[in-house]
Amino acid sequence: MSQPTGPASRSHARKQPAPPPEPMDVTLTINGSRKTLRVAPWTSLLDALRLHLDLTGTKKGCDHGQCGACTVLVDGRRINACLTLAVMTEGRAVTTIEGLADGEALHPLQEAFVEQDAFQCGYCTPGQICSAVGLLEEGQARTDDDIRELMSGNLCRCGAYPNIVAAIRQVMDSQPASQDGGTP
Repeated sequence: MSQPTGPASRSHARKQPAPPPEPMDVTLTINGSRKTLRVAPWTSLLDALRLHLDLTGTKKGCDHGQCGACTVLVDGRRINACLTLAVMTEGRAVTTIEGLADGEALHPLQEAFVEQDAFQCGYCTPGQICSAVGLLEEGQARTDDDIRELMSGNLCRCGAYPNIVAAIRQVMDSQPASQDGGTP
């Protein structure tokens, strides 16, 4: 019987694990302000917002991209902050629920959520509103069924869905129609 050679023969030799990557500086533009953070390369945007910048409006729900509680806007597009590494957003504009209002003046969707009573416990509300802002920017929703489908990545355990749709519809109906007949 021959003796094993190659990697199998060294299986008893212990290798030292590679050291973890060092924290790195990342400069983010959050709600119009540039912020430089020192984070581990695997830090999610959600954790950077909540733990490093103290922007706690964005919520950690499932931490798996399934509930939408962590929805923020990156360059105007809605994303799940729990699935996005902070380093991936360097040089891009990140908008959280805290950045939607203009001083004391609420964003039209924030106003509509209040007027339509589109929240109960409020935990999902920041993600719902950010997702709705992105939905309006996308300009794909025409009907209430479209709104429901395009908001399906944002869960509400309290069941405020009819009021959420009504709030989005209120803002859609208040916007002037674009050239193609959809939302601007």
